[in-house]
Amino acid sequence: MQTRYRILITAAMGALLSSTALAAEEESMDEFSLKPIAELRLRYEGVDQPASDADAVTARARAGVEGRSGDFSFLVEGEATLALINSYNAFPFPVVDAQRRPQYSVVADPENIELNRLQIAYKQDESGVTAGRQRINLDDQRWVGSVGWRQNEQTFDAIRGEAKLGDATLDLTYSNSQRTIFGSDAGPRTALGGDFVFAGAGTKLGPINAKAFAYLVDYEEPFLLTNSSQSYGLLLSGAVPLGETAKLNVKASYARQSDLGSNPNDYAADYWLVEAGSEVAGFGVTAGWEKLGSDNGTALQTALATLHKFNGWADLFLTTPAGGVEDKYAKLKYSFGSETALAGLNLNLAYHQFDSDIGGIEYGHEWDASAGFKLGDVGLLAKLARYEANMFGVDTSKMWIEANWSF
Repeated sequence: MQTRYRILITAAMGALLSSTALAAEEESMDEFSLKPIAELRLRYEGVDQPASDADAVTARARAGVEGRSGDFSFLVEGEATLALINSYNAFPFPVVDAQRRPQYSVVADPENIELNRLQIAYKQDESGVTAGRQRINLDDQRWVGSVGWRQNEQTFDAIRGEAKLGDATLDLTYSNSQRTIFGSDAGPRTALGGDFVFAGAGTKLGPINAKAFAYLVDYEEPFLLTNSSQSYGLLLSGAVPLGETAKLNVKASYARQSDLGSNPNDYAADYWLVEAGSEVAGFGVTAGWEKLGSDNGTALQTALATLHKFNGWADLFLTTPAGGVEDKYAKLKYSFGSETALAGLNLNLAYHQFDSDIGGIEYGHEWDASAGFKLGDVGLLAKLARYEANMFGVDTSKMWIEANWSF
């Protein structure tokens, strides 16, 4: 198995290098053009928990091509991940495969080679249709996202229509397959079938963007029926001027989620988000409160989201506990300006206090920190997360060091 992966991934790397050689040239005939896609990411991830730990060094390559002719386009892209150090458990679920190593902590970056995207599209101005295997990131990715933090991307076999009519926007997607981050060796979790509908309608209300949304997730796999749900809500976001130079960035959202299809649970739980922040002279500060509610013993879930972006980088709350979760958080960041010797350096610090929605349980708290730096086409990143458990999970420390290159 490992030899096969190495041969295939070497071939993918060769394709990546070949496309890089052509990257400086964009060939065109009349209105037809071809543009290569080339990305590399090298990452170390370390996990420290009381009963287990993990060390993972993984390399991810993507290579492909995008062609355009007038308002039409097509895109094909392959993705390959290789484990250079594999002292980690790639599969946090039962599956008969050498990549499931339960003696280690979980790092959800399995070795994999796959067709990541294959799509055709027609787009004129900001309206159009995209069909095929595609990346879908909606709003802040709280409900639907590509899970871009992990090495293997989440994509959807879908048809998506988008329209912009003045200040109004419409977005409607139907998908029958969720292609997960776990890749080709994950057994039935490689691709999850069902009926997935993502709908949104938005407009501008002065400085505020308002969007109503509906997310219908109806799984056909028996082991995922409890994640079948219907969620309807509203998202408000924007920047309110504070004098001549400062702005108050605001975000607020409410949604109601209930069971759908063959979900055996009978529940209706609320989602709330309130967030505000501002930036001045390179400094940024944000404070917020997010609640994923619980009802009748079942908690609200956002199974299609880019979950690493929310509720702490230690990833203790990828699945919402039965009692729900409330996340009170504060974030501080600083970006060095172009006139300084450290231009391109960004620093981030965050604190989270986690509690249950019902039952008055104090789950724990977490500190997160990161430093990112851009050197031409290469992005460098270092991240730390420290979760200290009280009544949920275990003390968890994580560290990441990575380099990204893309054309």
